[in-house]
Amino acid sequence: MISSLLLVLGSGALSASFRTFRHPLLFLAGTFGMVATSFLAGWLLGGSPVLGAIFASTWFLLPWLEILTRVRRLRLPIDRRLESCPPPGRSTFPNFAELSGELESAGFEFCDDAGWKHEQIRQFYRFYYREKTRTLAAICLIEQDALVFYYVALTSRAADGRVFMTWNYPFSYGLHLPPKISLNRAGGELSIAGMTESHATHLKRSAVRAEDLCLQAAEGIRADVQNEMREQVEHNLACGILKRDGGDMIRYSARGMVFLWFQFLRDFVRIS
Repeated sequence: MISSLLLVLGSGALSASFRTFRHPLLFLAGTFGMVATSFLAGWLLGGSPVLGAIFASTWFLLPWLEILTRVRRLRLPIDRRLESCPPPGRSTFPNFAELSGELESAGFEFCDDAGWKHEQIRQFYRFYYREKTRTLAAICLIEQDALVFYYVALTSRAADGRVFMTWNYPFSYGLHLPPKISLNRAGGELSIAGMTESHATHLKRSAVRAEDLCLQAAEGIRADVQNEMREQVEHNLACGILKRDGGDMIRYSARGMVFLWFQFLRDFVRIS
């Protein structure tokens, strides 16, 4: 029994150490090592390979507890109207001032603070614009029950309707993006300067020149963002990820909940 316990502990420690590396293959090895450790714990300590399989499967099945208890009941308005709102306090968003300073240092000019809320969900946006590169920047804070996270998005809109976006959203996204959006995922460790460079590379890779991009007026930013939110909702309704719940509300469909589960698996193995 002692040797089995040491083997399980050693496997767990080795897997955890692999997950500290930035190299994707080593991190992936650590992820599946944790699954293997769970199997070994059930098999060697519980005395049954069936119990081991049950232990290992919990890594993949536990997200359904969240999906069936919380996501299944979630209702959101179809239209999300952005209203003026004060920025979050330091206790909620400790590095907000630092991110704002980085954007201003990169040549972006402040445009607006806005947000929307519904029951326990609140989203805040601070918008900046850099006319030289025709790029809109947004610092986005998401508060949903106990979950609080932020991301930065850089957006350039072409005259032909295409939208080019670079963001460091920390999870696999819970909706399909409309086809017109060309997404470039930036690593969470990148600074604002690194993100702007990555965004410029994304535009160059897409053969988009500065003159192909639309100029944006500060007073029209809220309307543009609201329209894009509505387009995203309509696209996911058409895809079957969302479905209507009454006249002005939406919720995840059964297909949408399966989609969310696969998105969790993508995060779990760090494919995205």
